[in-house]
Amino acid sequence: MTNNIQGRGLTDREMLQLSLELEKGRCKSLVSTLLETSHTELRQVYEECFQTSNDLHFHIYEVLASKGWYESITAKPEEVQNAQRYIQNNLHPDDHFRDNV
Repeated sequence: MTNNIQGRGLTDREMLQLSLELEKGRCKSLVSTLLETSHTELRQVYEECFQTSNDLHFHIYEVLASKGWYESITAKPEEVQNAQRYIQNNLHPDDHFRDNV
């Protein structure tokens, strides 16, 4: 795991964690730019860049997880269902408010 030279530098874990954060930031930036772009061909370029960055982000995550350096909790089926219901109810807030009035 150690990648330090005479106590200096970053460990492999630190480099991967930083890379993951950088890719996350790149994904956020690309999505934001994509949402504001109306030119069809330029949107396609941003979509491709986002997909590449998103794939790389997931790959880095998989490496971290495989080494036990990134732990995530597996959601229970009922938690997934609750999240799905919440999202569905909030996709059409007018319908949600109409039912509750």
